[in-house]
Amino acid sequence: MESFKRKLYQRLLFFAIFLPISGVLCFSELFFIKEPHDATVMRKDAVVLDCQAHGEAPIGVRWLKNGGKVPESERVYFLSNGSLYISEVESRRGDRSDEGLYQCLAQNKYGAILSQKARLTIASISPFSIQPSPILVTEGSVARFTCLVSGSPPPIITWEFNRVTLPLATERITALPGGVLQIHSVQRADAGSYRCVATNIANRRRSSEATLTVTLAPVPRLPQRPRIIAGPQNASVALHQNAVLECLATGHPRPLVSWSRADGRPMDVFNTKVLGNGNLIISDMKPQHGGVYICRATTPRTRNYTIAAANITVLAPPSLVEWPESLTRPRAGTARFVCQAQGVPVPQITWLKNGETVHSNGRIKMYNSKLVINQIIPEDDAIYQCQAESEQGSVLTMARLIVVMSEDRPSAPRAIQADTVSSSAILLAWERPLYNADKVIAYSVHYMKAEGLNNEEYQVVIGNDTTRYIIDDLEPARNYTFYIVAYMPMGASRMSDHVFQHTLEDVPLRAPELSLKSQSPSDIQVSWQPLSVKLSRGHVSAYRLSYRTSSEQAVTALELNGQQTQHLLEGLQPDTIYLLRIASATAVGWGEESAWTSHRTPKASSAKVPLAPELRLEPVNCTTIIVRWQLAPGNAASVQGYRLFYHEESQAESAPTLLPALMTRHTIGGLDPRKKYHVKLLAYSFMGDGYQADQTISTPGCVSVRDRLVPPPPPPHHVDARANSSSAVLLHWGRPAFTSGQTVNYTVRCNPVGLQNASLVLYLLTGEQSLLVVDLEPNTKYEFAVRLHLEQLASPWSPVVYQSTLPDAPTLPPSSVKVTLIEEDTALVSWKLPDEPNLAVTHYTILYASRQAWLAGEWQVLQREGSITMALLEKLQPGNVYLVKVSASNDMGDGPFSHAVELAVQLEGSARGHGPHHLHGSSHTTVFSDGFYHLDQTSMTGIIVGVCIALTCIIICAFIILCKGQTSKSSGSKTIREAPGSTPSVATPTCSAPSEIQAESDVTVSIMTAEHFIDTKGGTNLIINSLGPVHHSLEKTTWFSFTKEKNTKVQGPRLSHASYQPGSVVLCYEDESPSCSHQPTSLQGLFGHRGDTEGSSNSEGSHETGDSGRYSHDETEMTLLSSGRNSRPASLRAEDQGGLDCSPAQESEGELGEQERKDTLEKRSHHYQATDSYAQPALPLQLCV
Repeated sequence: MESFKRKLYQRLLFFAIFLPISGVLCFSELFFIKEPHDATVMRKDAVVLDCQAHGEAPIGVRWLKNGGKVPESERVYFLSNGSLYISEVESRRGDRSDEGLYQCLAQNKYGAILSQKARLTIASISPFSIQPSPILVTEGSVARFTCLVSGSPPPIITWEFNRVTLPLATERITALPGGVLQIHSVQRADAGSYRCVATNIANRRRSSEATLTVTLAPVPRLPQRPRIIAGPQNASVALHQNAVLECLATGHPRPLVSWSRADGRPMDVFNTKVLGNGNLIISDMKPQHGGVYICRATTPRTRNYTIAAANITVLAPPSLVEWPESLTRPRAGTARFVCQAQGVPVPQITWLKNGETVHSNGRIKMYNSKLVINQIIPEDDAIYQCQAESEQGSVLTMARLIVVMSEDRPSAPRAIQADTVSSSAILLAWERPLYNADKVIAYSVHYMKAEGLNNEEYQVVIGNDTTRYIIDDLEPARNYTFYIVAYMPMGASRMSDHVFQHTLEDVPLRAPELSLKSQSPSDIQVSWQPLSVKLSRGHVSAYRLSYRTSSEQAVTALELNGQQTQHLLEGLQPDTIYLLRIASATAVGWGEESAWTSHRTPKASSAKVPLAPELRLEPVNCTTIIVRWQLAPGNAASVQGYRLFYHEESQAESAPTLLPALMTRHTIGGLDPRKKYHVKLLAYSFMGDGYQADQTISTPGCVSVRDRLVPPPPPPHHVDARANSSSAVLLHWGRPAFTSGQTVNYTVRCNPVGLQNASLVLYLLTGEQSLLVVDLEPNTKYEFAVRLHLEQLASPWSPVVYQSTLPDAPTLPPSSVKVTLIEEDTALVSWKLPDEPNLAVTHYTILYASRQAWLAGEWQVLQREGSITMALLEKLQPGNVYLVKVSASNDMGDGPFSHAVELAVQLEGSARGHGPHHLHGSSHTTVFSDGFYHLDQTSMTGIIVGVCIALTCIIICAFIILCKGQTSKSSGSKTIREAPGSTPSVATPTCSAPSEIQAESDVTVSIMTAEHFIDTKGGTNLIINSLGPVHHSLEKTTWFSFTKEKNTKVQGPRLSHASYQPGSVVLCYEDESPSCSHQPTSLQGLFGHRGDTEGSSNSEGSHETGDSGRYSHDETEMTLLSSGRNSRPASLRAEDQGGLDCSPAQESEGELGEQERKDTLEKRSHHYQATDSYAQPALPLQLCV
């Protein structure tokens, strides 16, 4: 029962969730799940063109071919999902061929939608349109064959030599994809027959054969200037395709071929490569790859060169930047759909209603990619599609218009009248609606130009308290059409009857802009552009051209027909400055004359100088103009460059701007708004300056948003930044959607992230939708923003995007390279980052080798990640000197190696010890699991110094405490003296209890000899003679004190035997007692066990690095208490093998004599050996405790 309830609950929950979702999925707006795509098939093959639509059922699908309906037949029929199936594709001529453009149309009760176009092509290959031609070349020069063939799909072209496939594995022979064969450094063996072979899925074709004849080259070969046999050609390349630019040059010696861009931008090193001996291939073409490319062939080690250039246009398929939105409007309302597309070439916008093309009429208008439907009727309820189409393809988007019906609408306004007031104003008057006039809340006045197609309609809304309105922003001498609509809260009336009226003419607003150039020294060609309708303010009936020389006041005036746009002034004086101006007139009267424009006629000379270029000026905005030009046809002179002059009217002429010969446009910025500028351009050559071309232009005014009463345009969208190199970032953005189709330009803002100085912000101007920002710092994060300028309006800044430039390859080696020998065969090399700002390092390379291997050029290589600055050098050979150097690298390249650092590895046994062999000054460094030493020299030096200071303080404090404790006791120095020749007493040692050892803490022994000497081992100024210590005063006493409780472990060698001279006093001690082997003695705690012989040794390597090794701060004490084993006389070596029994007594400390001496020595718990090498010969005394 429980399981049944659970299943029932799950099913109810499933339906509760699925049903709402299914309702959403069954929304009435149709859309395609699958659309047809281009297909290329063989004849007689079968093909399926997909089409599957989703929406509210039932959905009907039909197919169109080239705009016409596709009928079903035994070969052609529709599948159940809507796709089109052709069992055998036919390629007959005319309508019987299945080739063409196909679209499917899906329809339900709400409307219909059309799919994108798909081209069906039958595979084929055409005959060769260009065949290879025979050529004759000299040995050592270059040969070139070419062929051209078309097909679908594009054929693959290969070459045959003497009817055998030509191998292309040699550097001398290059085959370009377009059907070009290049042979460099032609040899006698290259002579023979060549032909090209074109192959695709349809067929294979072979061209006719062409013979290559090779002749002997003259000996010796004379130098030849470089010459480009086949240069690059202008081409249009589709987006993401490959472009091939050919550049084949010849000369002697063989010229070097290089490529550059005419606009100065750097080449794309990631998508560009050189094929063969100078051909350029650009893969995966993008919009930024478009432009003029220059091929330059240069003779090596000379300045002789020649160039060839070609323009590459990147074709982009249409893409939508703004989509129409579905609308709900009342009857008699207005609906506006906006659709904006971009592409190269610019796509054409077409509007579809339920799959059929929309045509303009009185109610429906299309302009600037906008669809406006006025006075909506129920039949306008449909699905509308925007189709952007070009040669590169098509794209569609859709929106639905839903019409809402309302009752009790008022009737249309009546008795519309229009009267002309002036050249720019018309008065409208009307009567209120006949029905439901009391429900009217407002009137809407609609007007537009009556002439032309797709004119924009304007609308003015006024209150219901008037039936008169003056429209005063009209253009002179234009016809307009008007109608009026009454509005109520729930809808609008029908539109009123249309009424037409025209405005009056006016005098021209200003004069035309003049363009001047000379074709000979005695003439001036005067030309001008007709005034726009807005400026002419009527029909221009005449022009008046006036001119004079600059030195005379007499003016010659010519009245010209209003249809003329140019006039040739002849019979002028050479090398003379002329002033010219022009005025225009309408039927109303003459307009204002232009300002005087100057022009100098050329000098009378027989030299062939360049003719005047054809000049065009275009304003970009209120402060910028673009100058475009091209050389005059038939110009035989070789142009070296151009000189551009410009200045404001009535201002002095500025210095010229020099422009290269290949440039055909220039941007002039920083101008003042609403000013007239005079621009002059001339070409120059070796023969001198050519004829000049003059033209005037007026900059428009910068109209603010407040003056225009319109919102600013939206900012650019989809701003994308990509690092192009270590000093350049490529920006790309999308043009925002707006109603105006005029030219726009952009301002790019660039600055490093976190910049505090606002004056360092970089602003760049461009008219394109991409820009390469150069001269940036490497490995630095920048922020970019873009704003748009349209008709003197500026958009807000786009959202900021961030991009870091690529790092530069290191130019300096790593710094502070140090090598430390940490074991007998292992060294640690450390370094720091190169001293470069903003440098990124991905890995380090360490090279090391012994001197013998270095001489042989054999280096051992290690690599470490960029975050690691240490490495271990293992398996080093003792007795060798190693050279070590380090370099830094990143993704951009490898940096230089540091200077070699030497490391000397000593032979085994030169510094023995049980622990690792450290170089002098090397610190004990912790080794972690990653195998690297993470404590550097500075850290270890600090630790050692701190520990030494602490130990020194502890020793000093302990010494002071002991000295103070001794002053309170009355113990005196015991003098020990034995007669010469006496035998030392020997006793067997016994063990004292631990409590007794702890109780006895201060025991001192004074050692005296018969003669005076200065003890330099104990670190005091004590003078001793045969009677005892010699004091300067009775209050001064020197003590040799050893404290039992001292537990500090002193590192140093311990020797079990001591040497002595006859007559010296010896204190001996046997370290291991059979009766108490388990108890550690005080000297064992002080000096360590016998096996601990580790010491500190010096080496050259550690001296170089400055590292500190193990060092005992008690080394002075150990020197005092011990000496070498080999210095002991052989006569006493046997005594070291036996034990000495020394039993402490319990007598009082104040007793005197021999018993007192024994008692005092028996209380010692420290056993030590002392040797006095400075004592005079005397009877040796052996004392044992």
